[in-house]
Amino acid sequence: MQPLASFYRWYRDTLRHSPYRWLLILGSLLYLLSPADIAPDVFPFLGWIDDGWLLAILVGELSTLLFGGASASPTDGPVVDVQARSIPDDE
Repeated sequence: MQPLASFYRWYRDTLRHSPYRWLLILGSLLYLLSPADIAPDVFPFLGWIDDGWLLAILVGELSTLLFGGASASPTDGPVVDVQARSIPDDE
């Protein structure tokens, strides 16, 4: 089970923080459409497990990115340096 967890972490981190994000998405879609798989689709159910697992990860991570669950980059935006000052009461 450890190789699956390692692959999931690598895949998630690459989608969230990589300049190669679109290449990984395209490669995932090509893998899903390709007849050459780790487990061929000619075996019912067994051949669909790897495709279903990859599709679930891809859809989950893309929905997280698109709907704001995770930042697309390690920094969320520019840092603004400000100084606070006290405003006197009008009493």
